[in-house]
Amino acid sequence: MKSGRRSAPGESETLVERKKRAQRIVRILRRHYSHADCALVHNSAFELLIATILSAQSTDSTVNKVVPELFGMFPSAADLAQAPTAKVESIIRPTGFFRQKGRNIVGTARALLSDHGGEVPDSMEELIRLPGVARKTANVVLGTWFRKNVGVTVDTHVGRIATRLQLSWNQRDSKDAIRIEHDLMQVVSRRHWAFFSHALIWHGRSVCSARKPNCAECHLAEECPSAATAC
Repeated sequence: MKSGRRSAPGESETLVERKKRAQRIVRILRRHYSHADCALVHNSAFELLIATILSAQSTDSTVNKVVPELFGMFPSAADLAQAPTAKVESIIRPTGFFRQKGRNIVGTARALLSDHGGEVPDSMEELIRLPGVARKTANVVLGTWFRKNVGVTVDTHVGRIATRLQLSWNQRDSKDAIRIEHDLMQVVSRRHWAFFSHALIWHGRSVCSARKPNCAECHLAEECPSAATAC
């Protein structure tokens, strides 16, 4: 008689097997995180873009505390493009690296005016040309606002959990975001990319933390090769 529990996958898992396991993981995430979405407070593509730039090396909760004042004073790209540097820096200081971020968000606002008529572009190629915007930020904007599954957003939570789940071939460096994104794009169906990122982030915050993952309460434990050793 076959056991009800599948054997834990290892390095010998084929690509087909890994895709099937990824499908099962997505189904589980859909059941438990059906409303998972971006935690950054925003009301427009412009606000989401700026908030995502500010979220680098910071937390969403910290960003959410500063953006009401920022957008209340500078609600559009035209307003932010002309904003006094000192004022912008004072508002965003709690997010860290405020001088560089200040230059980036003002530079982005100016680029939106000069190159895109003040609107946020909806393509990866155009977004990553903006100051302070790399693939992670572009993926957030494209997947969350424009509902375009162009890539998989890999933040610290997604990188950590994808490595623990062995959905990425990069088993030694959970910070290699580009490699992990490439691997996830091969095993997770494209239509799930945006949701998958948001759901893993929620899961990382509530269950699969960096220091002490709660494997006993983890809905993904049966599909996780690391469940026996991570806790």
